Amino acid sequence: MSLTRRRAESPTFPAIPAIGWSRRPVRMHRHGHGDHHHDHRHHDHGKSGHDRHLERQHAEGRSETEDGSYKRAVRQAGIVVIRPTSGLSGDMMLTGLARMADAGTVDLRAMAEMLGLPDDCISLEPRAVNNVSGWGCRVSLPDTTSHRTWLDIRKLIAESGLSARGKQFAEATFALLAATEAKIHNLAPEAVHFHEVGALDSILDICLCAELFARLSPSRFVCGPLPLCDGIVSCDHGLLPSPAPAVFELLQGVPVRGIASEGETVTPTAIALLKGMGAEFGAWPEMTIERTALVYGGRILPGVPNGALFALGTERIPQEFG
Repeated sequence: MSLTRRRAESPTFPAIPAIGWSRRPVRMHRHGHGDHHHDHRHHDHGKSGHDRHLERQHAEGRSETEDGSYKRAVRQAGIVVIRPTSGLSGDMMLTGLARMADAGTVDLRAMAEMLGLPDDCISLEPRAVNNVSGWGCRVSLPDTTSHRTWLDIRKLIAESGLSARGKQFAEATFALLAATEAKIHNLAPEAVHFHEVGALDSILDICLCAELFARLSPSRFVCGPLPLCDGIVSCDHGLLPSPAPAVFELLQGVPVRGIASEGETVTPTAIALLKGMGAEFGAWPEMTIERTALVYGGRILPGVPNGALFALGTERIPQEFG
């Protein structure tokens, strides 16, 4: 099956800086004298103008072609890839992004404290399905029946210790969820009361995913088609067909594929995170893989390969200059 790369609709953010530029400042050095320092340029004495010209090209990452034009050396751009084999949920996204960012339990607990949550509320842990090792996360937060509004969520994010970029991604994700719930229930977004996604564990998933993604700051974010199957979903509104209404609404513009199982495979939180962080959907991109993780959720689906594959890598992008 041929897959056409598609980017999900998402809010517009300032351009994310690419990873791995090799460009360096030209011949500026800091020297210390006693208790003070100063910067100065080094002058090239005894070098020809041609030598200095070549050094300047090298420092700027350029090389001269035969026709006198310049070609900038390739740069390394970071890519995060998800292949959602059996499905995707908020906790799976959190686990996978943590592994890509090389963040452990201590790091995640520090981020949880930024939200005013207990510092022992989350742990990364090894998991295995059919004797195949992978990763998962365990969240321990009190159950809550309070239904938070979109205003409540915005206030929580604004007052948190997340980075500015992390706050942007978190708010974009919740904005998508608010708009989706508003459309389903024929309400204004400000009047929406979040149920499942307003619970503390969902707030944790979304906000920590946002902060981890902000720290990774990839130039591309690629996800495979999302797996779907028939079944029944139980929620605050009773028994509903799978995909549930919020998932069904958020799937607009997203490539999907069927799998031979039953029940919920993709959660609203996961799709909103993908869209809020500007994911494109399609095949594996050309890249050099540098880090991988097999991630399991809390639900094991019978009859299908379980888990989601996460990969972090780089692609080489030539930069042409005339």
